[in-house]
Amino acid sequence: MELLNLFWIILVISSLTPLIRQRMLDAARLKLLRKLEEKRGTRVIAMIHRQESMSFLGFPISRYIDIQDSEQVLRAIKLTDPQVPIDLILHTPGGLVLASEQIAQALARHPAKVTVFVPHYAMSGGTMLALAADEIVMDENAVLGPVDPQIGQYPAASILQVVEQKDKNKVDDETLILADISRKAIQQVKDTIQRIACCVYTEEERRRLAETLATGKWTHDYPITVDEARALGLKISTDMPPEIYQLMNLYPQANARRPSVEYIPLPYPVRPSLPERSDKR
Repeated sequence: MELLNLFWIILVISSLTPLIRQRMLDAARLKLLRKLEEKRGTRVIAMIHRQESMSFLGFPISRYIDIQDSEQVLRAIKLTDPQVPIDLILHTPGGLVLASEQIAQALARHPAKVTVFVPHYAMSGGTMLALAADEIVMDENAVLGPVDPQIGQYPAASILQVVEQKDKNKVDDETLILADISRKAIQQVKDTIQRIACCVYTEEERRRLAETLATGKWTHDYPITVDEARALGLKISTDMPPEIYQLMNLYPQANARRPSVEYIPLPYPVRPSLPERSDKR
């Protein structure tokens, strides 16, 4: 009987441990966000999409920009005084066009300064949010990505190119319909870029950004580096606050059986040296 009781105690503790750990992690995140807000005098909003293990069974959940994200960000902006600057921390592979455009337009309308921080990457819809900011702060090795729309599993620009290269009489109706949708989608994204960036970039800069980022010049997962982003005319700074990196550590990936990357988590101001050898035998 005692063994059965012990079994149930172990089972209860095992089921509660992930929940307690998650609560502690949430508290640490909020504490660090508040510290960053007090340091910069801003409203800090974090949109960090990582693969986290959230349930008792440990199934990983992949995240991307969705309608729930847009609703939460819009509420956060609504709760922010027009004179209070906004800092948006972005770490995302992208997501729904509707959600990304809603957030981008809300950021562009905010009267005070909007700064977007990209510690590692902000692809696709994440890049659209960055375009709405007054300033983009990136790590030297962080990347952005093209915002060309995807129709189903294919890039809109590629669908248009197929139709242009073939005789229309030899193209099936479904492909022609997809081409029509692709043409509209590309134009809509270009219009959105020119609209959300109107307060930061000149008309010529907005037109060039829209043409480069939305028309399929690169593959959808192409990494746009800091130097390339600056060459496109984006206002990029690399002065990343250390609190941003600390915050990223509080959004862990789903735990694997063995870590794939290991290092001593301390700064090395100089090259570590080996201990001196003694001549004594």
